[in-house]
Amino acid sequence: MCGRTACTLAPDEVSRACSYRNRGGRRRQPRWRDGDANKYQPSYNKSPQTMSPVLVSQRHFDKNAPMDDCVLASMRWGLVPSWFKESDPKKMQYSTSNCRSDNILEKKTYKDPLVKGQRCVILAEGFYEWKRQGKDKQPFFIYFPQTQAPRHEKTEDQDDPKTSAGNKVTSEAACLPEEAHPDSTAEVQEPEAWTGWRLLTIAGLFDCWTPPGGGETLYTYSVITVNASPKLQSIHDRMPAILDGEEEVRRWLDFGEVKSLDALKLLQPKDVLTFHPVSSLVNNSRNNSPECLQPVDPSVKKEPKPTASSKMMMNWLNSSVASKRKEPDTGETEKQQCKSTGVLQQWLEGAHKKTKTN
Repeated sequence: MCGRTACTLAPDEVSRACSYRNRGGRRRQPRWRDGDANKYQPSYNKSPQTMSPVLVSQRHFDKNAPMDDCVLASMRWGLVPSWFKESDPKKMQYSTSNCRSDNILEKKTYKDPLVKGQRCVILAEGFYEWKRQGKDKQPFFIYFPQTQAPRHEKTEDQDDPKTSAGNKVTSEAACLPEEAHPDSTAEVQEPEAWTGWRLLTIAGLFDCWTPPGGGETLYTYSVITVNASPKLQSIHDRMPAILDGEEEVRRWLDFGEVKSLDALKLLQPKDVLTFHPVSSLVNNSRNNSPECLQPVDPSVKKEPKPTASSKMMMNWLNSSVASKRKEPDTGETEKQQCKSTGVLQQWLEGAHKKTKTN
């Protein structure tokens, strides 16, 4: 399964990171739909119900666009079907953050967007998964192996994720907004290939829902999952469906040429990811800091912070004996707040060479 991701790139960096070659062999850089770059908020710890960067065919918004033109959109994680009748999506009685590849065709929530060709690619630097170890769970950060050093320079504010940086071809009209951007790709002369952090490209389905009483259309998505690859089976039995390389991404998004059943054949467990253990800080989705994805040594146990009740018990014990025992010093635990800058870029440049990855 997939319940947490990280995407800390600024909007313009996301656009550069998913540049692609069209059928003519020309490298294109997808633009954001009007206003969507502002809806996306970079984060070290993205959870369902938050907005994520998603790559889709421009044909969904402009029926005259070339089929291989792509556009970036901000969509909310957790698919709300177009036929949902309530006025508030929060009233949905079941989770749609993930959908299993083996039963997509059995559930109307997912079958409808699949048949309409509403396939998307969710972009993230990596995702988190938890391995059960007795009564505890150890979180891991999972991502594509990184082999190249970045060529772009970071700006001062990039450390803050809030400021960082059978289908029918006619079915795209189902999600056609009035404000669709006329051209989804930047007409720059052969932009250079991105050499920063390689983003995960995860297969998903999206739908568009409009409140029964009228209002702004809400675009939402679900992450498709498959059986875990051999390397990840020790962590969890499911994993997101990874699209490995531009060609797989192109085929998944090309709903005109690649029909649903053929597209589903792309969704196979791929043993192409690496991972490292991270702090349990990521367990709480409200924690959004570089420490969430920094490598840790699971064998080193941190001293737990004392609770109010444990402090009272310790005080009582100390006052009830002749020779007072010294309370354990918890100052180091409480004041430890990492000032790491550009964690993912540091990792890419080898700042964590001493930490083993798998």
